[in-house]
Amino acid sequence: MRTLVLNAGYEPLAVVSFKRALVLVMNEKATVVERVDGDPVWAAAGTYDRPAVIILTRYVRVPGARRVPVTRRGVLRRDAHRCAYCGKAASTIDHVLPRSRGGKDTWENLVACCLRCNNVKGDRTPQEMMWELRVIPGPPRGSSWTVRGVDKSDPRWEPYLALAA
Repeated sequence: MRTLVLNAGYEPLAVVSFKRALVLVMNEKATVVERVDGDPVWAAAGTYDRPAVIILTRYVRVPGARRVPVTRRGVLRRDAHRCAYCGKAASTIDHVLPRSRGGKDTWENLVACCLRCNNVKGDRTPQEMMWELRVIPGPPRGSSWTVRGVDKSDPRWEPYLALAA
């Protein structure tokens, strides 16, 4: 069971285990906004509602925290595991401008790629190969990218995730 964590402005921050959420509630660092009905947590001091969504009572928003770090898994997920050159299933990533020519590890320069296209392209640009990109690479958008751990969301989280979109 996982719990969505909101800041004081009802912006989604992260998804944590219900145990971590319960500790935050018990230490009065968070308040339960949505609970799981009929499934309480029993403790020595009594029973607690199992939290589905909590709001932090004290939190200062960190500027720039919404930037999504570039990862291999993230690039594949952004491109739906499809090759940017041929459209087949992708298992690797490719630098549009090769690193040997100054290409960086950025969302704008990385695309998902199948092994065949990656090997054929080698150290060249798509223009040199006379290939066209099927997608325009860029940073991913949406609440599932800005909130850590929201890959599989709970229906109770939808109103709060809609605020982040």
